[in-house]
Amino acid sequence: EDGPDLLIQGSGNLIQTLLANGLIDEIRLMIFPLLLGKGKRLFGDDAMPAAFKLIKSQTTSTGVIMATYERGGGVKTGSFATEQPSEAELERRKNWK
Repeated sequence: EDGPDLLIQGSGNLIQTLLANGLIDEIRLMIFPLLLGKGKRLFGDDAMPAAFKLIKSQTTSTGVIMATYERGGGVKTGSFATEQPSEAELERRKNWK
């Protein structure tokens, strides 16, 4: 049911529990252009499959990407390639041989 927003920071286990029970309908990610090492995975190996749809994104002047996703229905598989390759891609393929 509707209720107040819940902010989760740094708890991959809690996120997975909420996702598995259908209790997350929006995810807001902030991606910082910084590498500090291996780090902690947000979605672990046992993550429940889920599809999300990007509904809003913004990039700050310092390169931080803020993206908002909402549930996107069932998981669909396929290719990210365009149906018709661009002229540049056709030229790249020709030169690759």
